[in-house]
Amino acid sequence: MHTIVPIGTVEAGMRREKGFSLIELLIVVAIILIIAAIAIPNVIRAKIAANESSAAASVRDIVGGEIAYAAAFPSLGYTNLVNLGGPSSGCVPAPATACIILDNGLTSGTKSGYQFSAAGATPDPGNTTYLIDAWPVNLNQSGLKAYCAVEDNIIRWTTPSAGPAARATCLTYGSIGN
Repeated sequence: MHTIVPIGTVEAGMRREKGFSLIELLIVVAIILIIAAIAIPNVIRAKIAANESSAAASVRDIVGGEIAYAAAFPSLGYTNLVNLGGPSSGCVPAPATACIILDNGLTSGTKSGYQFSAAGATPDPGNTTYLIDAWPVNLNQSGLKAYCAVEDNIIRWTTPSAGPAARATCLTYGSIGN
């Protein structure tokens, strides 16, 4: 005679555990790691592109700041990056705090993974020339391009770069849009 076992009961020696097996969990983890390995380089490239775009826009802001400073203080001509800034509230325009660029990150010299510098040509009487530089703080991590501009107001770029350019070197770089 056969014993009838109702559906849903467990025969002796066969216990069914609820949950996932170790193999199933390892497969899920492996799939997640493969997806991450594919996605992370794209995230890094997107971050570099965003930093480069921000750097080019910041150089453009500094160019505008130099023009505004020279117009506001014609006897002084162009100036350095710090003088273009000032306190974020209650700023009173003066030669040392022109209140033109109120982004303290930019006027301190570092923003979005880039290092910035700007200076009027002090040996030049009346500071009628300037040089603006932007280069990645960590080359190949925060950016791949370096940017510069002089008083012709054309933003130029080069790659790779390890630091600021000399004025004559900046003039040899390709301009944005070319």
